[in-house]
Amino acid sequence: MNPPRSIAARLAAMFALAAALVFSLLGWTLDGELRAALRRQELEQLDTKFQDIAYVIQRLREPQQWVRVHAKLDALTPPDHSTRYWILSDDPQVRYGQAMAEIASFSQGASRPGDLRIGAQAAPMLIRSAYYPANAVHAALRFIVGVDTGSYVRTLHSFRAVLAAGAVAGVLLVALIGYVIARWGLRPLELLSREASALSPHALSQRLVVAPLPAELSGLARSFNGALDRLEAAWQQLESFNADVTHELRTPLTNLIGQTQVALARERSAEQLEDVLESNLEELERLRAIVNDMLFLARADQGERPHQLQPSSLAAEIRKTIDYLDMLFDDAGVGVRVVGDAEAPIDRRLFGRAVTNLLHNAIRHTQAGAEIVVEVAVADARARVTVTNPGPAIALEHLGRLFDRFYRVDPARSQSSENHGLGLAIVKAVAAMHAGDVSATSAGGFTAVSFSVALAG
Repeated sequence: MNPPRSIAARLAAMFALAAALVFSLLGWTLDGELRAALRRQELEQLDTKFQDIAYVIQRLREPQQWVRVHAKLDALTPPDHSTRYWILSDDPQVRYGQAMAEIASFSQGASRPGDLRIGAQAAPMLIRSAYYPANAVHAALRFIVGVDTGSYVRTLHSFRAVLAAGAVAGVLLVALIGYVIARWGLRPLELLSREASALSPHALSQRLVVAPLPAELSGLARSFNGALDRLEAAWQQLESFNADVTHELRTPLTNLIGQTQVALARERSAEQLEDVLESNLEELERLRAIVNDMLFLARADQGERPHQLQPSSLAAEIRKTIDYLDMLFDDAGVGVRVVGDAEAPIDRRLFGRAVTNLLHNAIRHTQAGAEIVVEVAVADARARVTVTNPGPAIALEHLGRLFDRFYRVDPARSQSSENHGLGLAIVKAVAAMHAGDVSATSAGGFTAVSFSVALAG
């Protein structure tokens, strides 16, 4: 596994890359300007030398004066031949210099200079020529002046070497300074990392200190603290959930063990043993219901979605559930009425389970002779099913937790075998599986609990 890369090193590399690009652009610009300046200087030197001799040639009055011209050319030619002159002509008296093949084939215009490499010279010569037609003083000729560009080339090469060395040194210096700046700038992040590492799993209330952090890190710290808040809440909920599960399972198990131990303490008749078995069966049924509900909620928490969505009339499905619970309504002496309707894609089995739980909950808290109202309404692309029953008001602090698992408003009913506190939690899970939500209100002697399903699957 490769070791993690340092942010400071990455920033230093980015600084170095940016510096390399800047120095390259600057070097390219300076190199171009220097080449242009050296070229202008070469041309100025060439023009000066050319004009001196051209002036003499244009003012010759006698052929014998060519001897003086040749002497002057000899005097102007330096020992290192950095400047050279040629006069090409068919007249031997006019001709000057070695008529080498390179010079003879030079075809530049009368005043346009060009580069020409002569022999084994390392650098080319800057050449300028002019053609003079025949007249009374001389035959047709071509006058050529060449200036060696070696010194200019060496100057340019030296400049480029210094520029390259300076650029490399500059890039390294920028990288070093950038690394130091990055390390200094990332110091708050390092301190934040140390503070986060110091958080203990045994103190879930610990949070990162946001106040001294820079703006770029304060948002990260607040987000991290928010995640810790959610983690603490989830952990507390899990602890409460585990305690509730333990309590709910321990009660029927304790009953089973106690009844069985009592039955085995002495000889029992067949009828007595049958009573014990019936009682144990009730406790086992309760255990099975709790386990099944817990498995269903676990699958819902993992994101399970219904697989058999069918467009259905919600009122019709509610009436089927009411018919199924008809004996419960008769025993409780409670009436029920369905208001409104909507069509939505639902899993009929899950939808019926949610409605059953709401009706069970309403029946338990409704006095005989009262009426439960089941209303179906459409709003915000959802169909909402609301079960309203008359009864005592539920305190506001309880309303927000009605859909929590194993939560009961009346602690005195915690031992009830008819209710293990998962009914409304299952309603919430069914609503979430249908892209809906849940809500509860209690005011004016009526309690309304509802869940919604999406109108489009």
